[in-house]
Amino acid sequence: MLENLQIEKIITLARLAGIEVMKVYKEPIKVEEKADHSPLTLADTRSNEIIIKGLKEFFPDVPILSEETKQVDYSVRKNWDYFWCIDPLDGTKEFIKHNGEFTINIALIHNTQPVASVLFAPALNKMYYAAKGLGSFFVDEKGNSIKLTSQPNYLSKQKINVVASRSHLTDDVLQFVEDLKKQGKEVEFVSSGSSLKFCLVAEGKADVYPRFGPTMEWDTAAGQAIIECAGGKVLQHKTATPLSYNKENLLNPFFVVEF
Repeated sequence: MLENLQIEKIITLARLAGIEVMKVYKEPIKVEEKADHSPLTLADTRSNEIIIKGLKEFFPDVPILSEETKQVDYSVRKNWDYFWCIDPLDGTKEFIKHNGEFTINIALIHNTQPVASVLFAPALNKMYYAAKGLGSFFVDEKGNSIKLTSQPNYLSKQKINVVASRSHLTDDVLQFVEDLKKQGKEVEFVSSGSSLKFCLVAEGKADVYPRFGPTMEWDTAAGQAIIECAGGKVLQHKTATPLSYNKENLLNPFFVVEF
């Protein structure tokens, strides 16, 4: 599957979804509330339809796990070898606020680990893509693919830029920062929404991203592929083991993104 993956097809799907998302973005946004009280917009639905239709056309034998689609029972999906894990609009709260920091996330999972992804921020025209064996890339304004390379571990630095969520800053993150300061580190916050926080670490614009709040597998899969293919890590906070996917409970544990 990975050997035959044509990442250009996934990039095209993300851009097509982005066009529909931006149509909704430019109009007054109507917000519904899902069963878990999280917001849902027409942009989520349209993006989901485009991505799923395209993936089924390009890769008809690969199952799909999406935030906006009824979940397949674990008794079925536990037997999946490869599957797509998608969030058609990550950062819906940022979308509603019109700050541009929302993304379209499409990730390929193999044996519990992300092995390829496309992550697109349509309002900012920022495109990232990655695949095991290929590397991790950022597409600049001219359309050039710039390879993202490994960075020094954040604890080796005196000044540390900590990226945090605009919508989900928690006491645990503040404690994480205080612990760094007790080690004599100079700490600055870098604020960002959605999966762009993974990308800031991958680009070296932030040094570490501690996420000590709830996330689901589709929130993190694409970003994890971007950072890992650039040489970084996404580690569970308590065990320091890689974040894994296709769990019976799709809720992620707390984690830290770093090199």
